Amino acid sequence: LERRKMAEAESLETAAEHERILREIESTDTACIGPTLRSVYDGEEHGRFMEKLETRIRNHDREIEKMCNFHYQGFVDSITELLKVRGEAQKLKNQVTDTNRKLQHEGKELVIAMEELKQCRLQQRNISATVDKLMLCLPVLEMYSKLRDQMKTKRHYPALKTLEHLEHTYLPQVSHYRFCKVMVDNIPKLREEIKEVSMSDLKDFLESIRKHSDKIGETAMKQAQQQRNLDNIVLQQPRIGSKRKCKKDAYIVFDAEMESTSPKSEQDSGILDVEDEEDDEEVPGAQDLVDFSPVYRCLHIYSVLGARETFENYYRKQRRKQARLVLQPPSNMHETLDGYRKYFNQIVGFFVVEDHILHTTQGLVNRAYIDELWEMALSKTIAALRTHSSYCSDPNLVLDLKNLIVLFADTLQVYGFPVNQLFDMLLEIRDQYSETLLKKWAGIFRNILDSDNYSPIPVTSEEIYKKLVGQFPFQDTELEKQPFPKKFPFSEFVPKVYNQIKEFIYACLKFSEDLHLSSTEVDDMIRKSTNLLLTRTLSNSLQNVIKRKNIGLTELVQIIINTTHLEKSCKYLEEFITNITNVLPETVHTTKLYGTTTFKDARHAAEEEIYTNLNQKIDQFLQLADYDWMTGDLDNKASDYLVDLIAFLRSTFAVFTHLPGKVAQTACMSACKHLATSLMQLLLEAEVRQLTLGALQQFNLDVRECEQFARSGPVPGFQEDTLQLAFIDLRQLLDLFIQWDWSTYLADYGQPNCKYLRVNPVTALTLLEKMKDTSRKNNMFAQFRKNERDKQKLIDTVAKQLRGLISSHHS
Repeated sequence: LERRKMAEAESLETAAEHERILREIESTDTACIGPTLRSVYDGEEHGRFMEKLETRIRNHDREIEKMCNFHYQGFVDSITELLKVRGEAQKLKNQVTDTNRKLQHEGKELVIAMEELKQCRLQQRNISATVDKLMLCLPVLEMYSKLRDQMKTKRHYPALKTLEHLEHTYLPQVSHYRFCKVMVDNIPKLREEIKEVSMSDLKDFLESIRKHSDKIGETAMKQAQQQRNLDNIVLQQPRIGSKRKCKKDAYIVFDAEMESTSPKSEQDSGILDVEDEEDDEEVPGAQDLVDFSPVYRCLHIYSVLGARETFENYYRKQRRKQARLVLQPPSNMHETLDGYRKYFNQIVGFFVVEDHILHTTQGLVNRAYIDELWEMALSKTIAALRTHSSYCSDPNLVLDLKNLIVLFADTLQVYGFPVNQLFDMLLEIRDQYSETLLKKWAGIFRNILDSDNYSPIPVTSEEIYKKLVGQFPFQDTELEKQPFPKKFPFSEFVPKVYNQIKEFIYACLKFSEDLHLSSTEVDDMIRKSTNLLLTRTLSNSLQNVIKRKNIGLTELVQIIINTTHLEKSCKYLEEFITNITNVLPETVHTTKLYGTTTFKDARHAAEEEIYTNLNQKIDQFLQLADYDWMTGDLDNKASDYLVDLIAFLRSTFAVFTHLPGKVAQTACMSACKHLATSLMQLLLEAEVRQLTLGALQQFNLDVRECEQFARSGPVPGFQEDTLQLAFIDLRQLLDLFIQWDWSTYLADYGQPNCKYLRVNPVTALTLLEKMKDTSRKNNMFAQFRKNERDKQKLIDTVAKQLRGLISSHHS
């Protein structure tokens, strides 16, 4: 029962809950029905709720059906009335539509006219306002457009002027417009842009003149060369005038630039195109090659912007850097003249530009700045030239370098730069040039002397004779009278050396040209250089030839003859120098030529070499001597080697006919003395320990042959028996032993008129000892023969007396 009661109670609660949910569903908006339905599904009586819901739906359907049935007649009546009203409404609509159509048709033209009138009045008002505003803004826009055009065509200085007018005159009148504010904001940017563009043009200009400074310098140096060319002075005068006019016009480009509107003048910077001008006769002016407008424009722009000092400092700094680059010579500059020429062209081009800037601008560069740069350039240029010129071994290159330096100095002097230091340095290079000339002529002299045949020059015709006399100052009336063919006394190296000395003088003269030296200085320079050529170069060449191992007596004799004639020609070299320098030799401090001393020294060396050579030949013959010192037989004729030696001496002295008398006599006397001395040494040498009287008699025959040669007078000029005195020592010694005249020798020794005055007791004792030993060894039984014993005693007695003489002499 309780369960039943409890079930009923639960059923009632569930029914009440379902009723509540249904009411909420009926009264709640559709959008909020979700929570309500969720509570249904959360419960356990879902089926019963659905049944309850179905029951409620059926109840409502019955109520709706009842209500519809109750109001149906009124609804039908309303629909009937509504249909009637619709017909009337349609009629009214048609009438209204028709009326509206008629009205629209009737008022259409009026509306159009009114609309047109409205638009015209509006346009008229707008046009009037626009004209007023445009009249105020048009000048601003025109100025801005002009500014843009000027910026576009790179006419920056006029653009800067336009910008100033726009900023201070026009923009303040229309400052309330937005486009004006944009313009005002752009003005600093435009100024900076103008500043940057003009600086960029300046950088391009600086780079361009740096690359083309050698072309500018080359043109300037060509102008200087033309002005120095005396042959073209008349032709150059009108051109020079035109060039000066061009230079003057360039100086006033400052004013012309401000009015210029030519795009070409604004865009050009750096070097103008002058390739077609190279073929013309007229060389363009150095300033004509360069368009300086970028410098002027940039200077004006920076001046207007109040930054002139900044611009000046930048320009000078950059040009100093470029100057250092220009003054740095290439490492191989000394190899060719083109290296020096390019170096000089760059320096000249640099300073031509700076000189033009100095004269065409006011304060961009000043004289102190230019002088400072020039001092730096001068010191570095001179240092570079000293270094690189020292490598030059070719005198032609040194001479070309000197001419180039002179042209370089003259060119810069035209522009007002002091160049005295360059000319002072040329004097240093002159000494180097002299050294290179001396080296070159040393080779020339060596070739001449090596290729000479050292034989008198044969002449077969009058033409050849006159040609040689024209080359070398030689006069000999006896030779002139001789018929052809005939011979000059000297060999070919005499006229060749003489002419080369003249060529050397000409080479020295070439270097002195254009150095602004006086005639006296030129003369002094030539004479000093020529003296060095004679005393050092030519003298060494002659000495080397004379000291050669394979030199022959014939060559030495010819060298003596040649140097004699060259010595005589020195006075003609003096006259030659006087003629080309116009300085008389009597002038004070005039240097004299030392050629006489040079050729005398060479001749003396040749003479000494002849004496030495003769002695060597004599020694060679004496080496062939083969005496049998133990012989007892006598050949009754001189030794073969001595006969050959005498024949050689006769033929040799026959060649000495053209030598000065004293030289031939001295050579002959020297040879005889050396022969006598050598024979004496041969007789007394330690290896000859024994000798017989027969060997001594054979030796006496050879000495007699020598004396016969001396008496024959191989060289003229000796008095009586002067030449025989060379053999007097041998003669007296041999006579003493062969005649065995010891009593006379010992009795008269020490007296002035002694018969054997030239016999030295030491020599006599030495030779006597050799004979004494021979007597002892070869005569084993001599002691048993009375004559031999007496002779041996006599030898011992004489030896003892000789020792006594020697002892007394030493004491």
